[in-house]
Amino acid sequence: MTGEESAERVLIVAPVGRDAAVIAELLRENGHKAAICRGAGEAATEASSGAGALLLTEESLEREHMPLLLQHLDTQPAWSELPVIILTRGGESRSKQLLDLAADAAGSITLLERPLGKATLLRTIEVALRSRRRQYQVRDLLAAQSEREVTLREADRRKDTFLAILSHELRNPLAPIRNAAELLQADSLTQQQLRWTQNVIRRQTANMTGLLDDLLDLARVTHGKIQLRKQACSLTSVLDAAVETARPMFDEKGHRLSIELPDPMPVFQADPLRLSQAVSNLLTNAAKYTDAGGTIDLRAYVEEGMLVISVRDSGIGIPTEQLGQLFQMFAQVSQANRAEGGLGIGLALVKGFVELHGGTVAAYSAGAGQGTEFSIRLPLIPVVTEAVPSAETAAPVNGAGRLRMLIADDNSDAADSLALLLSLDGYDVRTAYTGHEAVSVAQSFHPDVALLDIGMPEMDGYAAGNAIRQQSGGTDVCLIALTGRGQEDDKHLSRAAGFALHLTKPVDPDRLRSLLLQLRQDSCAKSAAAAAQAE
Repeated sequence: MTGEESAERVLIVAPVGRDAAVIAELLRENGHKAAICRGAGEAATEASSGAGALLLTEESLEREHMPLLLQHLDTQPAWSELPVIILTRGGESRSKQLLDLAADAAGSITLLERPLGKATLLRTIEVALRSRRRQYQVRDLLAAQSEREVTLREADRRKDTFLAILSHELRNPLAPIRNAAELLQADSLTQQQLRWTQNVIRRQTANMTGLLDDLLDLARVTHGKIQLRKQACSLTSVLDAAVETARPMFDEKGHRLSIELPDPMPVFQADPLRLSQAVSNLLTNAAKYTDAGGTIDLRAYVEEGMLVISVRDSGIGIPTEQLGQLFQMFAQVSQANRAEGGLGIGLALVKGFVELHGGTVAAYSAGAGQGTEFSIRLPLIPVVTEAVPSAETAAPVNGAGRLRMLIADDNSDAADSLALLLSLDGYDVRTAYTGHEAVSVAQSFHPDVALLDIGMPEMDGYAAGNAIRQQSGGTDVCLIALTGRGQEDDKHLSRAAGFALHLTKPVDPDRLRSLLLQLRQDSCAKSAAAAAQAE
């Protein structure tokens, strides 16, 4: 059995009754690998050779060799966090003991109170296995990246440090999401508690999405595959977006933010998204390394044909010898408080985005405890803009613009949740969970738009989209690719396959709404043009 195969196994330690056999049979019936261990000692040995999850019953916790298993969990590699599922009988005293065990084991612990249904157990195990697969994927991705870009000894040091940080950063949003999901099952939640729980999930999902987006952006910048979408943009809108992103951290730490802007405000050619991302990274970096109640100054001015944007803080400062290393990947100020978190890639992204605009970024500090100033300098090319009607001022959509939507994804939760969102927005939505089912539904439903998961098994999104287009008899079907792969090569593939849009998971609902609104407006325009031509 290869390392990847062994990493998919669920190790089961259930010494009483037929629990182990029943659970193993359930897993195998659903396509998972299971290994029954006679005790904690054997489980520790098996886990050393690779495991996807560890399932324990409460009775196994008091058996011999349990300290050996806990030692294994406590000494995993920095990238690894073996999911552990414990079946309990409940009870206050026992629950406290199990929680103490979870803290000591330093792993990902899920407690399930018996009796429980097969569906709940299976879903919990599948979630754990997906989490484990992501750990291995991140490990492999970052290992390959390290080998290409740094030397043998330096590469290993940076890899271990980064993976440890990444593991920590991924756990941070996962914990409140998991707790919020548990709370949503309670029947006694008040409306205020429900809104709070929803906001937790939304906020922490956004944090995790931002983390993964930063990783992808860094890979694109490093390999020269990122493309700017330059347009006429105002400095006001760029800086407002940057401040809005950083505002929660300012409020949390009680920082005072002062803003000084030029008059008149320049309008210039740039990619507003990437530029505001660069400025927001500087602002959040300043907030992170400034003690509570500190001051942060954001200034913008024009100097000798250059637009200068500076962020100055009253924070911990930077030793002179470290200034030249700040914009390297995974760089961290050595005296920084690690409790603040972060991957150490924000400044590398700032440098990449600014240089793509033909500009430069520099850091200044008088030393430790003296604060820091980052300064972006961009060529200022004035432009004349024309008024463009916004979505809010566009012509209202009549009944003819109500789009029929087909959503196909083998992850039924993803398909159903997206379908519910779009249904609440007034769209006529159908779902499918395989490529073949998508083609069948499309034959009778005649969708205007088909959102297809590219990675569906048996018939992938490309094949399904091609079949849907062929059976539509030449009528317009807008194909939108849904995928976890967002590199430029992946976008080229979807365009070549006839997809109008390429959306990377998790899809931002507001962005999708904006795209669909544009499609509805285009649909209305086409209908009006056809009617006029008929007259």
